[in-house]
Amino acid sequence: MKNIFNFLANPSRFRIFSKNVYPFSLIMMFIFIFIGLWFSLYNSPPDYQQGETVRIMYVHVPAAWMAMMVYLSMTVMSIFSLVWRHPLADILSKCSAPIGAMFTLIALVTGSIWGKPTWGTWWVWDARLTSTLILFFIYAALIGLHSTIEDKTKADRAVSILSIVGLAIIPVIKKSVDWWQTLHQPSTFTITSSPSMSPDMYQPLLLCLIGFYLFFALLLTLNLRNEILERERTKNWVKQLLGGAG
Repeated sequence: MKNIFNFLANPSRFRIFSKNVYPFSLIMMFIFIFIGLWFSLYNSPPDYQQGETVRIMYVHVPAAWMAMMVYLSMTVMSIFSLVWRHPLADILSKCSAPIGAMFTLIALVTGSIWGKPTWGTWWVWDARLTSTLILFFIYAALIGLHSTIEDKTKADRAVSILSIVGLAIIPVIKKSVDWWQTLHQPSTFTITSSPSMSPDMYQPLLLCLIGFYLFFALLLTLNLRNEILERERTKNWVKQLLGGAG
């Protein structure tokens, strides 16, 4: 992994890499999400209890999953930053935070919309809902630290430490259904057992999940390009690039 970091840390190599990754991610994202949503709307059956409202699952579940996965990736980058002091790890962590916050907000909003017809209310202080809300606040705090601390080195270090400390919320979100009596249903996908739904439902869900992963890659690439240009704005290659673009 360290060799990959060293390769991508070079701005010119990263520009070439991102230029190639961006169109691929964009095309594949639309393909997977479009196919997933198409089958979720026209091929998957309604739930025997929830009826047609279950279809919001195809957005809610991938968003909630990505909210946790993005945070886990930020924690890995934070450890990489504190141990090896690699600047790209800090940049990756900073650029991932707004995307993770977006996925968390989508999960909260779609969960609230789903909860209204299912539970009869827009919000309950359910363990999973509450812990997901805390995750959103952690993302907001990480973004705020980067915005308020002018010294980028100190900001990166503070964000890395908070990211590692905040990791404790992820197992709470994941295992809250098993640890406490909650309104949420148990996990649909586990490593040790088959999915607890028909293929007509979990296959479109997997397609949407892959599409959300590609959406993350797309947004991360754009954020990285902008952040690198900002951090390297005094360098000649950035001045030449911006001068040529202008």
